[in-house]
Amino acid sequence: MVIMAMSTSSPVFQPVLDRIAAEIEHTPERGRPADYIPALAACDPRRFGMAVAELDGTVYGVGDWRQPFSAQSLTKVFTLALVLAREGDALWEHVGREPSGNPFNSLVQLEYENGIPRNPFINAGALVVTDRLHTQTGDTVGTLLDFLRAESGNARLAINKDVAASESAHGDRNAALGHFMASYGNIGNPVPVLLDQYFRQCSIEASCADLAVATGFLARHGIRADGTRLLTRSQAKQVNAVMLTCGTYDAAGEFAYRVGLPGKSGVGGGIIAVVPGRCTLCVWSPGLDERGNSVAGVAALERFTTLTGLSVF
Repeated sequence: MVIMAMSTSSPVFQPVLDRIAAEIEHTPERGRPADYIPALAACDPRRFGMAVAELDGTVYGVGDWRQPFSAQSLTKVFTLALVLAREGDALWEHVGREPSGNPFNSLVQLEYENGIPRNPFINAGALVVTDRLHTQTGDTVGTLLDFLRAESGNARLAINKDVAASESAHGDRNAALGHFMASYGNIGNPVPVLLDQYFRQCSIEASCADLAVATGFLARHGIRADGTRLLTRSQAKQVNAVMLTCGTYDAAGEFAYRVGLPGKSGVGGGIIAVVPGRCTLCVWSPGLDERGNSVAGVAALERFTTLTGLSVF
């Protein structure tokens, strides 16, 4: 049931966020943190934050919405946009646009698809995108940080070195993916260099407020916070489409069914989502389900679209 109709001129998001936070507080099952990355395993699964950013950067929040957390796979959206802006459709010769149906770190499909990852958001695909951005810029992480700082307005965004070290120490599966794709000629940089860039990329910390605002260019159809264009309208549509179909690992169908928005999750417990032409969201709660998505995060986004009526459907 829709409890309020959102005016196109001045949405009032705060009462909705307050109601969602109160409901989430009484949710008994909150999942478990990502224990395969030791630096994330100690996170309290009952922490919760949520932010909504309007197109002009006005942001509303609730709970731990200003608490920095490990962005992890949320960064894949931004590297994808940065590469797509630079090379356009040539990117899709190296990575596909289809849901995988397999876990995010699976090696299975690469064997019979000749080293071409199924989409940019599984780990193999993200490694290809990171590799291409590194070839183009010489510094994937620096380029990404500059972009996120500019879009969020937070110059203090940085890498958590402990998380990066933890990722590196437990990164054998990603190393295998990188070497396997390199054997097919789909990686241009030395794999150790690529892995260092990738682990540090995933270890960037930002808050719900930072990430909701930084994602705004996708709601503005490719226009950055300063009014310049990063993506064409068609390219912004493409990124949103891939988020909808591939952004929540092998639970993308369930996410589309429940939430009805383009979204991207990360095993740090964050999820970003886009209402094209209206607003962007970020929710964080470290407890994950068996597919790697935040339990409270998905529930909160489902309530948001139900209560506001804002959805792409």
